[in-house]
Amino acid sequence: MRSHILETAQEIISSKGFSAVGLSEILKAAGVPKGSFYHYFGSKEGFGEELLKNYFSSYHATLESFLSRPGLTSAQQLISYFEAWLETQSSCDLTGKCLAVKLAAEVSDLSEPMRVVLLTGTNQVIQRLTQAVADGIFDESLPAHLNAEITASTLYQLWLGASLRAKITRDRVPMEHALKATHGLLGLS
Repeated sequence: MRSHILETAQEIISSKGFSAVGLSEILKAAGVPKGSFYHYFGSKEGFGEELLKNYFSSYHATLESFLSRPGLTSAQQLISYFEAWLETQSSCDLTGKCLAVKLAAEVSDLSEPMRVVLLTGTNQVIQRLTQAVADGIFDESLPAHLNAEITASTLYQLWLGASLRAKITRDRVPMEHALKATHGLLGLS
């Protein structure tokens, strides 16, 4: 039931944001009585923390599936991850949208615990991207002069920014530009 509430809420919050969604809307969509919510979550803020933890757990599994695909160089794995980002984040389907992009600005100033979950989750993404860049340097699919940590951090920040810009422009052009810039930053152009 807890997982069902989190999955239902992620779809709604991905569309509307955290503050704009009341607990009753989530519980009604999930088909759960209001009293049950407090059995699983102590407060809306505690629920927000769990929602983000659940999101990042799923996200890290997806990231790992892209960055450990057999038969591809590390550079090809990285590009496939960013190509998938472009496709999922530029579609009209709100269910696959990045919750970190949606909530970062909204909750980071309102909830310290939720900000910490966002910080931890995004740091873990950057750490995994850092390893992927280092692997690319090792397998010689990426140039040896790259600084893995700086490159990974820059790429992640580029894509977060492109995702935000795409929300404003309501088209995929910012992410198409991010993909071109990614090729350049990785020395693949």
